[in-house]
Amino acid sequence: MPRLFTGIEIPSEIVIGLSALRGGIPGARWVEPENYHLSLRFIGDVDDAIGHEIMHILGRVRRRAFEFALDGLDQFGGRKPRAVFAAASPQSALIELQAEHDRLLQRIGLPPEPRKYTPHVTLARLRDVSAHRVADYLSSRGPYRSPSFQVSRFVLFSSKASVGGGPYVVEAAYPLDG
Repeated sequence: MPRLFTGIEIPSEIVIGLSALRGGIPGARWVEPENYHLSLRFIGDVDDAIGHEIMHILGRVRRRAFEFALDGLDQFGGRKPRAVFAAASPQSALIELQAEHDRLLQRIGLPPEPRKYTPHVTLARLRDVSAHRVADYLSSRGPYRSPSFQVSRFVLFSSKASVGGGPYVVEAAYPLDG
């Protein structure tokens, strides 16, 4: 089975706004707009048996739908920037959904996520780009805030190992109660 992760799809009207932020950092590898998503839990490469077990256990999630918005632009990596992203405020419904994914996946033997969860939508991946250029990009874009949108499901995505990620395929979708 390919590389797996759980996430939230970004509605097309938000994708349009995010795609307008592309460009302005020479050497950046911009994520294709159709691949914008908010990751919940990276799983990695698993065999088919574990993949099916993951698909089954995620069906146990019982959460309510919630409103959500992206709020701000930022970067990972500090003095050696690795990525530019649209930040997501860590509201409780999102954090609890992510934590439940981590707990359920640990129950079937997957290791816990080692990194602190930082909800975001990656816009560009960076290599050998100066922190100064990234700071200029971020300051020139001004404050960013998306319209809020309803999160009514999460999905299990797959991807093939590739430079820059994607294309991502929805393997299964799990509704959140209205």
